Amino acid sequence: MAPPASVPRGRHAPPLEVRLEVQRRRLFEAATAVFARLGYAEASAEAISREAGMSKATFYEHFANKEECMLALVSHAGEDVLGCMLEAARIPTDWQERHMAGVRAFLNYAAANPDLARVTLVEVVGAGPRALEHRDAMFDAIAEGMYQDTEQAAKRGGSPRFHSKDDAYACVGAIYELASRHIRHSHPPQVRDLEPVIDRLVLGVVSQSGR
Repeated sequence: MAPPASVPRGRHAPPLEVRLEVQRRRLFEAATAVFARLGYAEASAEAISREAGMSKATFYEHFANKEECMLALVSHAGEDVLGCMLEAARIPTDWQERHMAGVRAFLNYAAANPDLARVTLVEVVGAGPRALEHRDAMFDAIAEGMYQDTEQAAKRGGSPRFHSKDDAYACVGAIYELASRHIRHSHPPQVRDLEPVIDRLVLGVVSQSGR
């Protein structure tokens, strides 16, 4: 996620939609820090607003409450990490290299954004059923991206593919649980240490699924 930004005021101020986007980005940054530091249960709209250097009124212009903020943050993070994974997997031509590039992109994203990883993988569990629905939608979108990649590659060159989208979803669930365990228990010490485990998991499932 990009660092918080500010915008000029007065007659040099940018259009309203630009200002709102900057505010939203700052609130996402602040919410990530507060949820990671205090936990979802102890976080508040006031704490997020204070962290962002904004008034509570500004917070409520963007979100009805902290739950809505969490939902938007999870969706935003899911789109961001999926984009990183798909971009990383776009260049390699070999199916194994593509999957490994996607896995590496996910782990690099988690390593570069530890607070966001904690919020979307750990704190989201305590945010209620709607937050879990958003997390599941994030899983589903990533699984769909992985599944479609193997489908398209198989059509182009006969490489192995997932037997079904459920196979891809199972891999995504396992990957996120491994990352969650790292966050909760520091096992393994670095999230990037999971790369060979995840590579074996994904490549094994795809290769066993057939062509």
